[in-house]
Amino acid sequence: MSPRLLGVTMPQRPNGPGQVVGTDRALWERLRLADEEALSELFHRHSDAVYNFAFRRTASWSQAEDVVQAMFTTLWRRARTGRVDELQLDSARPLLLVMAGYECGNALRTTRRQAALQQRIELVDAGGTAEPDHSAATAARVDDERAMSDIRRIVDRLPAKQREVVELVIWSECSMSEAARALSIPEGTVKSRLARARTTLAGLLDLGPEGQS
Repeated sequence: MSPRLLGVTMPQRPNGPGQVVGTDRALWERLRLADEEALSELFHRHSDAVYNFAFRRTASWSQAEDVVQAMFTTLWRRARTGRVDELQLDSARPLLLVMAGYECGNALRTTRRQAALQQRIELVDAGGTAEPDHSAATAARVDDERAMSDIRRIVDRLPAKQREVVELVIWSECSMSEAARALSIPEGTVKSRLARARTTLAGLLDLGPEGQS
């Protein structure tokens, strides 16, 4: 994944004993001062987690890439305009995942609009179709997306607040306290929402993807 954001080319992390990294909190404070190297290090540390989170939310590898770029671009814009709040957690990952969730919503809305437009175009112009790519890599990606779409249809039947904690705690392996701080809710609320989500999911899985026995 290319770490090029909003015209800023992320430098490669230095190797060797002279490498300077720092904690997420230290990097975040530098980011709040619009430090490009801090943004670069945060990208290298957490972009994979954001990418995987976005794929689970969108069931599309290409959309997941777009979400990563959009989220870090938004973060950089905020940093340059002094609109990045202080990091309350030891790790920036939970907060970045919450930000990615908003970008996923934007991406899915855009996809629906594009699909509707494409359908209208096809009604007017029934032209030829492009030859599909049958390479093994492409086939694997398509299989992953189909499987994730099936999972996503089940998870989407949860209330939105329960989905949030499932995505952070179960899928992204955030702790209860991290999820609570990232979502600005009490830790007990995270626990109760997660418990209700697990009960609901167990029932949905017993009934099958269509919710029928």
